[in-house]
Amino acid sequence: MAPRDTPPVPGIKAFHDAHPPAADLRADVLAGLAATPKSLPAKYLYDESGSRLFDRICTLPEYYPTRTETAILDACLPDVAARVPEARVLVEPGAGALAKVARVLDALPGLHTYLPIDIARDFLLDQARRLARDRPAVDIIPVCGDFTRALALPEALVPPGPRLVFFPGSTIGNFEPDAARALLGAFAELAGSGGALLLGADLRKDPAVLRAAYDDAAGVTAAFNRNLLWRINRELAADFAPDAFAHEARWNAGAGRVEMHLRCRTPGSVTVAGTVIPFTEGETIHTENSYKFTLDGFRDLARAAGLAPEAAWTDDAALFSVHLLRVP
Repeated sequence: MAPRDTPPVPGIKAFHDAHPPAADLRADVLAGLAATPKSLPAKYLYDESGSRLFDRICTLPEYYPTRTETAILDACLPDVAARVPEARVLVEPGAGALAKVARVLDALPGLHTYLPIDIARDFLLDQARRLARDRPAVDIIPVCGDFTRALALPEALVPPGPRLVFFPGSTIGNFEPDAARALLGAFAELAGSGGALLLGADLRKDPAVLRAAYDDAAGVTAAFNRNLLWRINRELAADFAPDAFAHEARWNAGAGRVEMHLRCRTPGSVTVAGTVIPFTEGETIHTENSYKFTLDGFRDLARAAGLAPEAAWTDDAALFSVHLLRVP
């Protein structure tokens, strides 16, 4: 699909639509379910329903990352503003809900253009519309696309000036180390020479705290995980029985990550886009990783991607960290 640059709603300067074709979902799902062990790309968790379920997760008592990172941002943004006073354009890959970015826009008044990038088109437009009503002085250009793949920004719509790339939520932890390093390198290119990245990274802690955060008592994370199967049913003519799969959150100490899985309760088979996929009892689909970092370990990752760590902030309990990285 060719990108379209159109102003769909008042308050939004333009909408750049580079939504990936449905064939990408089909190819990725069939490849993942044919692999041993089975897996699915975590990015497909975030359709409109998944994005709204994730918003609910962020408010749960067990899910410390959102409230902890928000408190760190409230404390550190004056320092960030002093360190990057030249920033004029804000880019947010994987934007999702825009509550955190509102704080950044308020703290850095020199930012006059904001590009949220997200794969869930309707959710992205809804969030951009809400933000535009509250901040009419900022040019908002939502970009629907997959930031994990090569994605060109609509340069004709973006004014020149230093860029700040905002990547909160420890989303960087969803990527394998080599992929995370490559992604940081791609973000450095988005920011451009002399630009900067403001990024959240979750820290290692008691595994019991981690498991609770990814398997809450109310079952919202379980619904979020199983929503991926409902999405495959809707979009790929599949016949998953999502309730036949149990949500599991595991701490993999050797890899330093939380893993989310869907465990098949009974043996059988599922048809996806005309392809029959067999399942054995107890077999799992690995749907997401969330790597946890040390401060030094994350700085090393940033340096390996060609970025220069400038500052880092944590909460008093050292649960979470926010980093400012410079593009040399």
